[in-house]
Amino acid sequence: MATTLTAAGCGSLPRSSFCGSWATGDGCGVAALSRSVASVRAARPQRSWPRMGNVNEGKGLFAPVVVLVRNVVGRKRFNQLRGKAIALHSQVINEFCKTIGADNKQRQGLIRLAKKNGEKLGFLA
Repeated sequence: MATTLTAAGCGSLPRSSFCGSWATGDGCGVAALSRSVASVRAARPQRSWPRMGNVNEGKGLFAPVVVLVRNVVGRKRFNQLRGKAIALHSQVINEFCKTIGADNKQRQGLIRLAKKNGEKLGFLA
């Protein structure tokens, strides 16, 4: 429902006592109004793209140890060990959930929480 205003004046707009009294002399201030509308339309915020990877890369209590071990054993072997450790931890969480009778939604929430804590502590550096 956009209305276009022209610089010709108040042709289609109803007349009022304020028409032209505060404007720059071009009828109803249509030029000033169109400039302000154009500046509002042009002022879009820049969209930030989502960043892939760990936000806490290189941060956390255990990050220096993790980086050191990765450099010593090599990236491929390190990723294999990390995968085994994550799988083992997920199994422990699954067994815990079975013991206390938690449903799948709670189990998934615990696994997500463990991942977030691992990122904060630097295990995923």
